[in-house]
Amino acid sequence: MATNRTMTAWQVRRPGPMSTRPLERVMVDIPRPAGDELLVAVQACGVCRTDLHVTEGDLPVHRRDVTPGHEVVGEVVEVGSAVGPQGQFSVGDRVGIAWLRHTCGVCRFCVRGRENLCPESRYTGWDADGGYAEFATVPADFAHRLPTGYSDSELAPLLCAGILFAPVGELVLPALEALDRGGTLAIAGIHLSDIPVLNYQRHLFYERQLRSVTSNTRADAREFLAFAEQHRIAVSHPTYPVDQADRALTDLADGRIAGAAVLLP
Repeated sequence: MATNRTMTAWQVRRPGPMSTRPLERVMVDIPRPAGDELLVAVQACGVCRTDLHVTEGDLPVHRRDVTPGHEVVGEVVEVGSAVGPQGQFSVGDRVGIAWLRHTCGVCRFCVRGRENLCPESRYTGWDADGGYAEFATVPADFAHRLPTGYSDSELAPLLCAGILFAPVGELVLPALEALDRGGTLAIAGIHLSDIPVLNYQRHLFYERQLRSVTSNTRADAREFLAFAEQHRIAVSHPTYPVDQADRALTDLADGRIAGAAVLLP
């Protein structure tokens, strides 16, 4: 554990368009992990469009001055006192931190294996500080073991996934039209502009389906990461130094990023 007790982090100080400079880089205390948490030194953090929605205010503020970032790859540097020893995590382990970070475990959704719909769910980079920083915490039960054979920057974008990614409702119609019979269009964003009027024959007939995606469950994420362990996935990941996180989000907002951008120390 570092002896220095402060770190640099980006915070959403004034949610609004990127042109208004809503992000500010500040010096803050290194967070202390709660008993059930890990403290992670951030090695890479993906730049997700949801980070942009939080920063620009498309999503309501859940935590004032929140640090964005929920595609985090890092190294465990401290383990909370209540983290169980059986097969969980140790100092030095490489782990992933994703969007979903808390569920109640007892509601009707959680007990049916649909914890992503839990009314008490909380999220990294929205309800709690995320990975646009030197360190971040994560409940041990929501941390992910990562596949071997990938660099940190390749792994980060794999911690958040979906099909239609753009938050533009007008794209739903041509995407539905392009589906084969029986196909499903999954909208991966947490925010979407209005969808134009659908034509039943062109867009939905032949049992085509339209569905939203709230979040991955932990089981979804772990199944996908296990797949990535067995099948080499090529990841397009333009990189930015973490001190240029505001430029990365501006480039994302302006459509200048091809692939999934990643912040590196």
